[in-house]
Amino acid sequence: MSKSDFSRRGVLKTGALAGTGLALPTIFTASSAAAFTNDPTGSSVTLGFNVPQTGPYADEGADELRAYRLAVEHLNGAGDGGMMNTFSSKELQGNGILGKEVKFVTGDTQTKSDAARASAKSMIEKDGAVMITGGSSSGVAIAVQGLCQEAGVIFMAGLTHSNDTTGKDKKANGFRHFFNGYMSAAALAPVLKNLYGTDRNAYHLTADYTWGWTQEESIAAATEALGWNTVEKVRTPLAATDFSSYIAPVLNSGADVLVLNHYGGNMVNSLTNAVQFGLREKVVNGKNFEIVVPLYSRLMAKGAGANVKGIHGSTNWHWSLQDEGSQAFVRSFGTKYGFPPSQAAHTVYCQTMLYADAVSRAGSFNPCAVAEALEGFEFDGLGNGKTLYRAEDHQCFKDVLVVRGKENPTSDFDLLEVVEVTPAAQVTYPADHPMFAGGALGSCNPGA
Repeated sequence: MSKSDFSRRGVLKTGALAGTGLALPTIFTASSAAAFTNDPTGSSVTLGFNVPQTGPYADEGADELRAYRLAVEHLNGAGDGGMMNTFSSKELQGNGILGKEVKFVTGDTQTKSDAARASAKSMIEKDGAVMITGGSSSGVAIAVQGLCQEAGVIFMAGLTHSNDTTGKDKKANGFRHFFNGYMSAAALAPVLKNLYGTDRNAYHLTADYTWGWTQEESIAAATEALGWNTVEKVRTPLAATDFSSYIAPVLNSGADVLVLNHYGGNMVNSLTNAVQFGLREKVVNGKNFEIVVPLYSRLMAKGAGANVKGIHGSTNWHWSLQDEGSQAFVRSFGTKYGFPPSQAAHTVYCQTMLYADAVSRAGSFNPCAVAEALEGFEFDGLGNGKTLYRAEDHQCFKDVLVVRGKENPTSDFDLLEVVEVTPAAQVTYPADHPMFAGGALGSCNPGA
């Protein structure tokens, strides 16, 4: 189907099937061409911000809400405009979205898939949300993405790092700006090789859900390709707060590297327990024992304090980046809240702007028109350099940062330093890569 066959409202033009003798489905008839879920017919449009306000990822959720509020202010013409001024697309004018004032409702995912789906469902059905965004858990993201596909609204994923989100569980109505486990491994492995060599024995502690599983798979594959040996892989409950019983067996395992496939409060607690057990002072196999945190954030570093010093990992974005877009966002966020934004804040701010821009370029809130505008979209000015939303799986491809905990931080916010900016080409993989196989993108669902 060519783009010329696709109307600005995101439904097939009647003429595209003219003369074929085929009956047009009801949704494609002229009388119902504008029908889609929660078509905002009034003077405002409602967005749904679904974040963890309680649970192990609540810190990320709080920063996401700050960024969402800032994005709404900018879209409605308040404040300094933030990254609207640096974004390569110039569709957004600070007059809402398509002239409609942006309003929002919020929900608490509780970092639980069922709660997140219930919250999103309520925002769609009761509050009229035309787009859902947020989350700091891949289990939540996959669940809500599925719901949005069924309901006929766009899902702009927040923090979701599992390969499955744009792999076997990808959906046509869902889009991810955040990077994934494969990308972390592709960026980290060469750095780990240079730091620690090729003769290492790794012990994995892994959050027992989709993100942990695919992060573990990605890091293990990348490090084993370097010559590392994987000694053990142990799954830990997402609700765990004390990891002592999981750390103790590491001491006699023969491992000389501990890989913590944990995020948020889980990582803070497991790293703290590892340090308490003296792992950082151990010498095993004639080598200094090392700890790796594949997915890092400033909020996690703050929670773990001095324990993060010298520990390497990857991150999607960092406030110290000097590109024009990043600094515009840091300045705007810092002015409003008094401290720099986290990668969680940056991700969801970008997702809100990208959605609004896609609606503006499409000239419609119809989710299928929005999806078409996002697929294959290349842009710049939102941090991380040039970025592509790949049409085949709705995954964003951009530069990935390798970071480490600072030895001598100057403040509670200056805890991580960027040691390498990994170019997008190094972390890009084919859409049919085995780690992302098993699911089909399917077709966009406009809903009602």
